[in-house]
Amino acid sequence: MDVGLGGASDLDVFNWAQTRSAMIITYDEDFADQRSFPVGSHAGIIRLRVEPTTTEITCLTLERLFNEFEPLSLSRKLVIVDAHRVRIIG
Repeated sequence: MDVGLGGASDLDVFNWAQTRSAMIITYDEDFADQRSFPVGSHAGIIRLRVEPTTTEITCLTLERLFNEFEPLSLSRKLVIVDAHRVRIIG
């Protein structure tokens, strides 16, 4: 929403991120669909699978992720993060 994409389609968000070489961090499970967003075809997607989706839980989850992995090591990969583990595809 901060960049004017509130309510935009997944494809619009994806295209916006790719033109800027930006990684997508999202709760939206559609972005984990490799048929639509194949690994290696994007700057990187981090799919958060945490409940509740509060700011506090989100920040803690991302802090855990980035303490364990350098952001550049996640480039062009699909990363699925839940409360207990990190799965990296690609």
